[in-house]
Amino acid sequence: MTKRRAFLAGLAATGLAPRTSWAELGAPDFLSAALFPDGSYRLAGLRAAGEILFSLPLPARGHAAAAHPHRAEAVAFARRPGTFALVIDCTTGQELARLTAPEGRHFYGHGTFSPDGRLLFTTENDYEAGIGIIGLWDAANGYARLGEFNSGGVGPHDMALMPDGATLVIANGGIETHPDTGRAKLNLPVMRPNLSYLDLTGTVLDQIEPPSELHKNSIRHLTVRADGLVGFAMQWQGNTAEHPPLLGLHRRGEPPRLLTAPETDQRRLNGYAGSVAFSHNGRTAAITSPRGGALHLFDVASGAFTAAHMIEDVCGLGPSPDGLIFTAGTGAVGQLTGTGASVSAQAKCQWDNHLVPVPHT
Repeated sequence: MTKRRAFLAGLAATGLAPRTSWAELGAPDFLSAALFPDGSYRLAGLRAAGEILFSLPLPARGHAAAAHPHRAEAVAFARRPGTFALVIDCTTGQELARLTAPEGRHFYGHGTFSPDGRLLFTTENDYEAGIGIIGLWDAANGYARLGEFNSGGVGPHDMALMPDGATLVIANGGIETHPDTGRAKLNLPVMRPNLSYLDLTGTVLDQIEPPSELHKNSIRHLTVRADGLVGFAMQWQGNTAEHPPLLGLHRRGEPPRLLTAPETDQRRLNGYAGSVAFSHNGRTAAITSPRGGALHLFDVASGAFTAAHMIEDVCGLGPSPDGLIFTAGTGAVGQLTGTGASVSAQAKCQWDNHLVPVPHT
């Protein structure tokens, strides 16, 4: 592998490197940012069982990534508010391009590709105007900036491509920020989060908002089931003595369903859901709370709360062949199956917030 990497790196320098597929790289199931013991921030590829296939350096702390649908190429995004996103050849570790947010903008840590991999969409903040932007980049031409359109709200964070391949669903968190004030939240009394559905040209197709009494429930992260059901995780910006639902399910044309655990379990989330995922069979929805060290499971059909697992600093979450996989800041990689939660691997790193599925084509 070392000789092959050196050979490919040499080809890359001449512009003749082949386009390696994810399968040729060992078929990683997920990408995740992490902090390693030497103090380096890296983007790692791992299998559902916890095996790390590669780890590639980042210039600063990463948040999430976008995996190219066909070739072993990833876009690693800086933690919000960040102005860089790196396009990395995951075979050689070569930086293929560095995306820089236009003046007056910053990235929000997430992005997604078009089905054919020719376009990259990024969530961005126009912080002078106080509006959300979706940036459009030409992945087939060195990731040149092609344009942008409104996200349909304020503070777009996560974004996903719907199963039809023609619709984006965007988590507009509703929170206004500005780099001059760091991560300070500037509009909490009047914030209005929403879930927006846009076509790939930016036309708004549908939008929903939480009930008015939950307008401080910021919609942050998304998961999409194969049939188009959207799961969304929220982070409460209101009174800390209140413990509202932090998981929502939505299908276009229907009202959203907000799911909650019994009061004692809900309180342990500390108003913060970090990641959300459907199980492999789609029957279970889960959210994590690193602040509460908790992972909650719900039955999708009934909306019933089914289990809570206490796991220190848990956040990353994704589907695995047997159910769900989770990662934690402790380095733990674990599995959730019908028999419970178990740690399958202990990595020598601190996993960051998200597990990004890698397409298997």
